[in-house]
Amino acid sequence: MKAAFIQETGEPDVIQYENLPNPSPSRGQLLIEVEAVSVNPIDTYIRSGKIPMEKPLPFILGCDFAGKVIQCGEGNSQFKLGDRVWGSNQGLLGRQGTFAEQIVIDEQWAYPTPDSVSSEDIASISLVGITAHLGLFAEAQLQPGQTLFVPGGSGGVGSMVVQMAKIAGAHVITTAGNSAKAEACRTIGADEVILYREQCLENELKKLAPEGVSVWWETLREPDFDLAVSAMAPRGCMILMAGREARPNFPVGPFYVKQCRLHGFVMFGASASAQSKCAEDINQWMQEGKLKARIDRILPLSETAEAHRLQADNTVKGTGVLSGKIVLKP
Repeated sequence: MKAAFIQETGEPDVIQYENLPNPSPSRGQLLIEVEAVSVNPIDTYIRSGKIPMEKPLPFILGCDFAGKVIQCGEGNSQFKLGDRVWGSNQGLLGRQGTFAEQIVIDEQWAYPTPDSVSSEDIASISLVGITAHLGLFAEAQLQPGQTLFVPGGSGGVGSMVVQMAKIAGAHVITTAGNSAKAEACRTIGADEVILYREQCLENELKKLAPEGVSVWWETLREPDFDLAVSAMAPRGCMILMAGREARPNFPVGPFYVKQCRLHGFVMFGASASAQSKCAEDINQWMQEGKLKARIDRILPLSETAEAHRLQADNTVKGTGVLSGKIVLKP
């Protein structure tokens, strides 16, 4: 089978796209014919070595997948041959990734794909959707009527946060770099969009949320905590999911006087059962048309190296070249 893999960490040119032996499922595992995968920032960090993580060699890249079951390992299974499935949390913690024509995964990480949802759409939502769900509901415990702010509402995680917060009945404020991205944010449910290149974020937040932001979801690698804390409501909650190497100043006094909460989390730290509960809601919302994928482009799996360059430029260099996810197809 063809797969995108590495033998060593480094720049995108270390990625090889060649034949590897076909995998075989063990007890409690599924063999899946992959139909679509998507690229996430963490994929580029693992490939580059910025996140040291145990991995087999050769190491197949990728966290997300969508496809169909072509073989079940021994033991009882909730799936049968031909079932369409999706999932994430692969390529982490010693597990092989998903950027291959066939993959083997533990059944606990697979979820049924709704009939009305394409493999491209569900693959693009996998990691970012589960991340947004965990952060909003397990961590922040978002409630109807609260005000939420998330920068970059047209991006991968940002677009999921905007949509899920709106589904939960929150008032959603986000940012965009241009009018086209702003319109995309409004289309998926944002109540207010701040054009951060033209408008002063601090001033606009004071106008749009005079009583403060209940939930501040931080997607930036270098958070401005002075701005965030000043904009938060008393007893507000901040979610951190980026900035692994960041060491910004933190306004301790204003933060504790407001009695705010700070939650840092990573989705791969959540249990399989917790992520499965997220998947149930995601499937229902996708079927109902309440949750929509934001795909920037679809490329062949053979162009994984180029996809990694684009993702790294967008995430690390802040080029803004992407407005949604990169999906790859074998």
